[in-house]
Amino acid sequence: QVQVVESGGGLVQAGESLRLSCTASGSTADPYAMGWFRQAPGKGREAVSCISSSSLGIHYIDSVKGRFTISRDNSKSTLYLQMNSLTHEDTAMYYCAAGPFPWCRKYWGQGTQVTVSS
Repeated sequence: QVQVVESGGGLVQAGESLRLSCTASGSTADPYAMGWFRQAPGKGREAVSCISSSSLGIHYIDSVKGRFTISRDNSKSTLYLQMNSLTHEDTAMYYCAAGPFPWCRKYWGQGTQVTVSS
């Protein structure tokens, strides 16, 4: 069993940056890929980005390519999502998850809210 806890959400203005963090605990999450998902009001949950346990495998949805960067520090069991040039369309609850690559979605966190004012 792996527990993941997100942090770093908040309210920012369009064009600003935000960094999300996700700390894993319990059975080591190192063998697992980890990813970020988001769900905007009235919409389904979508996969934003996923990174393999070795960091050699990474993918992003098209809408965040060039703006978001996913990374992980296995020594700290922590996953990051650097989000730059935020837009109102990025407003959502962001969830961290751990699981087999490339799906990254076996164990879920509670989410952290990101709100971008336009």
